[in-house]
Amino acid sequence: MEKLIISVATTGAFTSREHTPYVPITPEEIADSVYEAWQAGAAIAHIHVRDKEGNPTLDLNTYREVVKRIQDKCDIILNLTTAGGLDLHEEDRIRVCELSPELASYDAGSMNFGSAVFENSPQMLERLASKMQEYQVKPEIEVFDIGMIHNALDVAKKELIKPPYFFQFVLGIKGGMPATAKNLMFLKESIPESSIWSAIGASKNQLAINTMSILLGGHVRIGMEDSIYYRKGELAKTNAQFVKRIVDLSNTLGREIATPKEAREMLGLKKRSVLIP
Repeated sequence: MEKLIISVATTGAFTSREHTPYVPITPEEIADSVYEAWQAGAAIAHIHVRDKEGNPTLDLNTYREVVKRIQDKCDIILNLTTAGGLDLHEEDRIRVCELSPELASYDAGSMNFGSAVFENSPQMLERLASKMQEYQVKPEIEVFDIGMIHNALDVAKKELIKPPYFFQFVLGIKGGMPATAKNLMFLKESIPESSIWSAIGASKNQLAINTMSILLGGHVRIGMEDSIYYRKGELAKTNAQFVKRIVDLSNTLGREIATPKEAREMLGLKKRSVLIP
């Protein structure tokens, strides 16, 4: 079984200081949290940024500040969100690719997301994939339901997404697929054989989905974007806590942890810096 790639999602769009006092919000806090997670064993950092009021933003200068702070400290792979939230402008979402990160999120379809709608039209998906290709950004194909796999593969047929595909299964979001072993197996068996896949278990489902992913040969994402509790009733104080737990669990199960360099080789990435004028 290949080595385990750990992605850390430190912040997200929705976790606030009202939920937990420990979520990193400012550029300095986000960068420090990513660095600590890298030290603990994370190979990829999924980056959301916030404005001065703590609201989700896709402001490129804020991205640049966070990225520079991270790149000055470590070689973790940067995966910038192109979603940022549920109601951000399409042009701003696509413009994130101009920073030329190694990875960026590619939410492969529209869905009900809690009480709101997360819109990703077929036209937008083609435009986003084209922009990613222009700036040599590999899509992290986020899948909340089975149809999103087929949406992404339809775009791939137009040669806008190149293999090996990197799928991120997101389970447990209200409006998406529940976080069950049966659903994880169904998604795993529905992607091309040469694909690389990882999985997220939202909230209380994080550790269970992490464990199944490790055993099934997939990879994992953890962090305060997905869950703020280390265990029932106990808030995690750092994102590195989640990473350390996965490292220990994976080692116990006999699976080694991939470094950023090894993860790049597995994903077909070439190390480069985000564009910072």
